[in-house]
Order: sequence, then C-alpha cells, then structure tokens
Amino acid sequence: MSTRLNWLRAGVLGANDGIVSTAGLVVGVAGATSSSTALLAAALAGLLAGALSMASGEYVSVSAQRDSERAALAVEERELAEQPDAELRELTGLLAQRGLTEEVAREVAEQLTAQDALSAHARVELGIDPEQISNPWHAAGASCLAFTVGALLPLLAIVLPPVALRVPVTVVAVLCALMITGWVGARLGDSPVRPSVLRNVAGGGLAMAITYAAGSLIGRSGI
Repeated sequence: MSTRLNWLRAGVLGANDGIVSTAGLVVGVAGATSSSTALLAAALAGLLAGALSMASGEYVSVSAQRDSERAALAVEERELAEQPDAELRELTGLLAQRGLTEEVAREVAEQLTAQDALSAHARVELGIDPEQISNPWHAAGASCLAFTVGALLPLLAIVLPPVALRVPVTVVAVLCALMITGWVGARLGDSPVRPSVLRNVAGGGLAMAITYAAGSLIGRSGI
C-alpha cells in the first residue's frame, strides 16, 4: 500500500507539473500572439520537452538509487560470507534496539538468518527490500505519462476555443484542474485539503499571470 501511495503521489505531482508548466507557456505565448500555429507549436513543444525532461530526470535519479541499493546489498552479501558470526551479532543488536530482549532478539536473528540472511540484513540493517529494487524504466514511464496527461489540458484549452476566449477558458480550466490535483495530493498524503488546494491554485495562477504579462510586453514591443 505504501508503494502504491508513493506512485500515486508521484503521478499527481507529475500531472501538476504538466498543467502548470504548459499553462504558463501557452498563456505567455497567447499574450504575445493570437496565431493558432504558434500556440499549437508552443504547446506541443512544451509538452514533449517537459515529458521527456521528467522521464530522463526520473530515470537518472532512480538509476542512481538502484545502483546504490545494489552496491549496499553486494557489500552485505560479502560480509555475510566472510564473517557470518559478526553479522549475526549485528542483526541481534539491531533487533534488540527495536525493543526485543537479548534472548528473543538472538532467537529471531538466528531464525531470520537461517531463512534468508541477506534479506533479513537488507530489511533490518539497510532498510531495503531486495524484492522491490526500484526500476528506473517504470519511474521514467510513469513520470512521462503523468506529465503528458497534465499538459494535455492547457494544450486543448488554448487551441480549441475561439480567439477571444482562449486565455479565459485556459485559466479557468487550469485553476479547476489544480484544485483537483491539490485535493487528491492532500488526501493521498493525509494532510489538510484547504492549504494544499490554495497553494496549488495560487502557484498556478501566479505562473500564468507572470508569463501572460511577459508575453504581452513582448507582443506590444513588436520583437
């Protein structure tokens, strides 16, 4: 359940990034020009660049984490082979620190070692589950998909309505979407909903206001 919640939270954050970054981009371009081609090109470029950036960043990050976990497991496996008695004493001490008596901790350590010594040390000593080593491809794909789903909303909102309604429709759609992602994120994290929603809406609204103002200035300057 904890793993699934972490994935869901990451998905919500990825979608939120897609919404805010793409909305800021297209609203900024809309402030400078009413060209449908320019808006669509900017929206697609923002979606692709953002999704690929999220995917590559997540892949690199999780790959580094996986390499560290594998290296730690390799060291632990070597120590178990070279000095099993010392490792048993270490596991006994770690279990005793969690509230077990010395006798019970010794018995539990012996049973865990007999069953799967590496798994026992990995979980108790390293905090690693050898059966759930992070997969960078899964993380990259999930981040890319979440960002893309979030980015599609401002993309469609800016290119489908009539010219006069593009920015208002986009702003309303984005703020509503940010309210939803803020609510979902708060519920998944078991935190207060109202502050989460307000932060989300305020951050997205500020991003769109700043980029629209910048785009408008560029449009008026004739650059």
